[in-house]
Amino acid sequence: MLPDRLSRGTVVALFGGLALLLLPFADLHVAGHDPWAAVGRMAWGFVRPDFGALEQIGRSLLLTLAFALGGVALGGTAGLALAPFYGSRPVRALCIALRSVHELFWALLLMQGLGISALTGLLAIALPYAGIFAKVFAEMMEEADPRPSAVLPPGVDPLSRFLFARAPLMLPAMWAYSLYRVECGLRSSAVLGFVGLPTLGYQLDTFFSEGDYGAASAILIVYIALIATMRLWMRPGLAPLWVLLSGLVLATLSSPPMGEGALLRFLTVDIVPAPLRNGGGPAELIDWLLPLLGRQVLPGLASTLVVAQIALVLTGLVAFATSGLTVPRVAGRVGSLLGHFVLVVLRSIPEVMLAFLFLQVLGPSMLPAVLALSLHNGAIIGHLLGREGGTVCLGLRRDAPRGLTLWGWELAPRLFGRFLALCLYRWEIILRETTVMGLLGVATLGFYVQSAVAELRLDRAVVLLLSAGLLTAGVDALSRALRRRLGADRAQSQREEGC
Repeated sequence: MLPDRLSRGTVVALFGGLALLLLPFADLHVAGHDPWAAVGRMAWGFVRPDFGALEQIGRSLLLTLAFALGGVALGGTAGLALAPFYGSRPVRALCIALRSVHELFWALLLMQGLGISALTGLLAIALPYAGIFAKVFAEMMEEADPRPSAVLPPGVDPLSRFLFARAPLMLPAMWAYSLYRVECGLRSSAVLGFVGLPTLGYQLDTFFSEGDYGAASAILIVYIALIATMRLWMRPGLAPLWVLLSGLVLATLSSPPMGEGALLRFLTVDIVPAPLRNGGGPAELIDWLLPLLGRQVLPGLASTLVVAQIALVLTGLVAFATSGLTVPRVAGRVGSLLGHFVLVVLRSIPEVMLAFLFLQVLGPSMLPAVLALSLHNGAIIGHLLGREGGTVCLGLRRDAPRGLTLWGWELAPRLFGRFLALCLYRWEIILRETTVMGLLGVATLGFYVQSAVAELRLDRAVVLLLSAGLLTAGVDALSRALRRRLGADRAQSQREEGC
């Protein structure tokens, strides 16, 4: 049981101490043969971007956009339909189950029944996003002013009451969150390429395999520019047009045939545990499950926790070190612009893509995953803290402190509670992303999931994913409990940083 009130210092000490205890169990060595030579080759290619493969990059970019916009639109529609019923236990459990499985894992499973198709990419994004949208929209409904709805006549049906009294109050917040979710969708869509879908991640993997770092640099530049300019081209009036065009682009995507009845077999046969499929009973199921738990589930969960906890503490260090870089009175006008640029780049590139880049230099170990997770999530938290720090009223005295003095004595103490709340909220997200790192060869739970899918043992993959979902749900519950006891829980932070 947690005490009713926890001090901030106690929470920091607990997480820092846990990370130190786990360090001996982490594989953080550099496994690359000549990392500095690899860095040199990559750096030389990155400073000379090659847009010669513009046709390939352009098609991948269109498909990345199409999957993101279509998946977010589908997930948002489903989430809005589920939101009014989120208070019921079955609907809440369904939404938790949907959002606890990463988009890449959804794609891996759906490919077994739908192949490398447009529907696979759409559903891989839409299913977890439906669970996230349902939760956030339900919170918005609860917080909306009830007075306009109360003045309507008693006989008005619930749908009309919602459309005419509640929805107008929610629309600005819903659009703001949907816009943020499109940015998340672009990251999700890009990394779908690492499991075979023809998005930017697929082209990045191809160019790195060929040693074409100039073309890889071009992809990263195009991708970051796409996210950086999103608020310019993603307008409310244009959203239906973009979604329609996304459907037309996805309609041009051809996929190899899966054979008649592949989807039905996947849903009714492949994911059923082998003992039950073969007519066995509970005893056979237990005999099948126990070795799986001992050899894959528990080792995978343990390594996932090790990476996630170390990455969480490093995330906090990165966030605290960078949060003043975007405040002009701390870093100066030029320094704050440079800080904004660095943080935008780091938070725009998905963790999986960053880890892939580090793997090319450092080789296969836990180190690339830890670095990618801490840099990406630290940049997100640092950006939010810097944005809040820039709005704090500091007075206009000429002798007012500036630079590190201002940050250390004025801003950091004021923002420390918010800093802890954001770190605790990102904890569950870091754990979810850590699981996925196994798809790149890092020894987390995703490594065993990918192995099971490659061996067509989808029943084992489902058990592994269920264990990952339970772990994620448990950490999310613990995180919420800690935030409540710190008095730092804010629903708004969840809406801003839900991916």
